[in-house]
Amino acid sequence: MCNITKSFDSEGGDCSDPDNEINNRIFSVESDEDSIKHFNDQDNSVIWVNDEDFADDLENVNINNFFHRVDSDQIIYQTKKKRLKLIGKYVMGDLLGEGSYGKVKEMLDSETLCRHAVKILKKHKLRRIPNGEQNVQREIKLLRTLKHKNVINLVDVLYNEEKQKMYLIMEFCVGSLQGMLESAPTKKFPLFQAHGYFVQLVDGLEYLHGKRIIHKDIKPGNLLLTLKGDLKISDLGVAEALDLFAADDTCYTGQGSPAFQPPEIANGLESFLGFKVDIWSSGVTLYNITTGAYPFEGDNVYRLFENIGKGEFTVPPDLEESLQELLRGMLRKDPDKRMSIQQIRQHAWCNRKPARDAIEVPIPPLKGDEWHSMTVLPYLVDHYYETQSSEDGDMQYFTERQLNEERKKHECQQNNGISQTNQMHQSSKRRWRKPMSCITLLGEKKKKRRNNIRAWRQIFPSCESTRLRWKGYSNTNLSKENHQLSLLSLKFDTQRMGSSIRVPQE
Repeated sequence: MCNITKSFDSEGGDCSDPDNEINNRIFSVESDEDSIKHFNDQDNSVIWVNDEDFADDLENVNINNFFHRVDSDQIIYQTKKKRLKLIGKYVMGDLLGEGSYGKVKEMLDSETLCRHAVKILKKHKLRRIPNGEQNVQREIKLLRTLKHKNVINLVDVLYNEEKQKMYLIMEFCVGSLQGMLESAPTKKFPLFQAHGYFVQLVDGLEYLHGKRIIHKDIKPGNLLLTLKGDLKISDLGVAEALDLFAADDTCYTGQGSPAFQPPEIANGLESFLGFKVDIWSSGVTLYNITTGAYPFEGDNVYRLFENIGKGEFTVPPDLEESLQELLRGMLRKDPDKRMSIQQIRQHAWCNRKPARDAIEVPIPPLKGDEWHSMTVLPYLVDHYYETQSSEDGDMQYFTERQLNEERKKHECQQNNGISQTNQMHQSSKRRWRKPMSCITLLGEKKKKRRNNIRAWRQIFPSCESTRLRWKGYSNTNLSKENHQLSLLSLKFDTQRMGSSIRVPQE
């Protein structure tokens, strides 16, 4: 079959001719009939490109026969405001990451103004994962009983029965060790940085083992970092809580990542010591963050488990002697001879602090933002201070030509030394806005209303700088009330005063 337009039918196109069929397929697009020129074999309508004269043949092809030029005034851009989404008392922000279980987004508590991360889980996705629902329920149950500076903190759990969604609200972290390793040129940390993270890992692991909890999946991807650089052990979906009256830490199931599994699991033993599994995976993690490689590798899972089961590996000779000794002690094939968490803590390498003789690997920026600014603020700003909308409602349109003219004027004004404020008012006919975000802190008692603080947050369109103006409160009174404002995380620590932010639901 061939697809031809009326213009070809009128000229007597024949579907049986292969050449005519090719021409008809090329020109069977919506266009002006007068602008289409019918080609035949004599007009060289089909150009065969060979490998020898590829460049010369391309020069003979008229691109305008296939692509139609569109004037820049006909290209329309539209600006949409960010829709504010509320889940209970929490304001939803942008996407932070995505995994097999669901998405992770940023959240802001509208009552405490604390920054959180929410893991959004969908029930139909959990059913596709082996033991998915059981792992989530286990993780929620365990996290509710844990409270340690090096273990991720579960803040709240919300359910949406209509949409079949579950929201696990946790403390905010900016990245994982795995993401930092992937962004590092050498795929490893300097020794002083690896030492700091490993000591925090040992602290968190010792706390979990004290609670008789076996993590079973220690790896750089499950070790998160806060803005302050605190390490958090996360993802307890495959963890196991031992019975309080159990004789030892014997386990019978293991669901961790293959590269971090110990020889007893790789060799298929029915039972194994749970605490020593975490010691082994922590040793593989230490090996990975200090060398940039893995002690055991394989082309596939079967070869990998075969190499792990043998327990033979080499430590790079350029590492310190104490670090080499620690790695060999944590990666012993026999779990009975493998180091315990107490022996690791007392080891010489853990008790010394290496010199800062290299550049620290930074946390990779999120969407180009190296400061990891709060992504909830633009939603709040667009909710309260909308721009002058068009006739259609909440959209504002401008053409590509207007955008290019605005950019040219902006560049010219920068070259002439005009300030950024004047540029915004003079560079375009479109109205630029300076939205104001107001956060009011209320006292606990009525008699303290005279000491209320009103923080006016000036957010420029570039969202790069922030100003705060305090009204009705002096610096002396601020120190007396022990009120601190963290500009980095926008977290209000109120010991004697209550705080609130009013976000009306639509």
